[in-house]
Amino acid sequence: MKLQSRHLLGLEGVSKEDINLILDTAESFKEVLGRPIKKVPPLQGKTIVNLFFENSTRTRISFELAERRLSADVVNFAAGGSSVSKGETLKDTARNIEAMKIDMVVIRHSSTGAPHFLSRVVQANVVNAGDGQHEHPTQALLDMMTLREKYGTLEGLRVCIVGDILHSRVARSNIFGLKTMGAEVSVCGPETLMPRCIEEMGVKVYNKLEEIIPHVDALNVLRIQLERQKNGLFPSLREYHRYFGVTKEKVDRAPKPITIMHPGPINRDVELSADLADGEHSVILEQVTNGEAVRMSVLYLLGTSN
Repeated sequence: MKLQSRHLLGLEGVSKEDINLILDTAESFKEVLGRPIKKVPPLQGKTIVNLFFENSTRTRISFELAERRLSADVVNFAAGGSSVSKGETLKDTARNIEAMKIDMVVIRHSSTGAPHFLSRVVQANVVNAGDGQHEHPTQALLDMMTLREKYGTLEGLRVCIVGDILHSRVARSNIFGLKTMGAEVSVCGPETLMPRCIEEMGVKVYNKLEEIIPHVDALNVLRIQLERQKNGLFPSLREYHRYFGVTKEKVDRAPKPITIMHPGPINRDVELSADLADGEHSVILEQVTNGEAVRMSVLYLLGTSN
């Protein structure tokens, strides 16, 4: 089977069938990751360039590992030491890279829409590794894979995304993907960190964490970007933690265990208490493992569809 698109630019508009195909294929690759030799040949002879215009550790390493596990040739590009710092445009950068006969581009960029622009000016497959405040599709896919593994299905699952929804590309991709798969999605955070008209995305909005905790199966806790505090969007980290920090004391009041998720890196004891992050209901490390499997799946499905 093949994906309906040559690119993965976001999860908005991606069909349930395509999401299931990615997740099912990722399950197969997760089995590969459990072998003594974690390498398979399907992308042998393919060249993939990682275009990272923003700092990244987890996502960049996860993509690079996935590419090498699939036997692709990998080129890493960092904007800081490139011609971009001399004024070269994204289009010229992409065209020059494509002239080197690149088959696929993985791009992270601070500008919303950069992967979509890139897909229109190059022949290579394009994978969005995060663009501005827009989307981060592979993060949402690995989140969905982790939940599907634990609960068997996403249909009817009740998931609340907690924190800085306004600036979060992870939140947007999760909302699009989870809604497509039939989950019930809610969001919780300060009003100053909530997008206008977010209800139009089909989610319920809560401004008190205690109101939603008794009604969910999983909490996906977003990283508080500490630079937001400088902009005065909430009074202090201490006050944020008091009202919106996910703590064991708050979660223990729920009638049943709640799965704890976080895209990383964690500000411990700010948005999520350390005991919950390391506790028995945390699936944060499973998310990391599944991230590699999901990215192998996406790269494989795109790279073998041409």
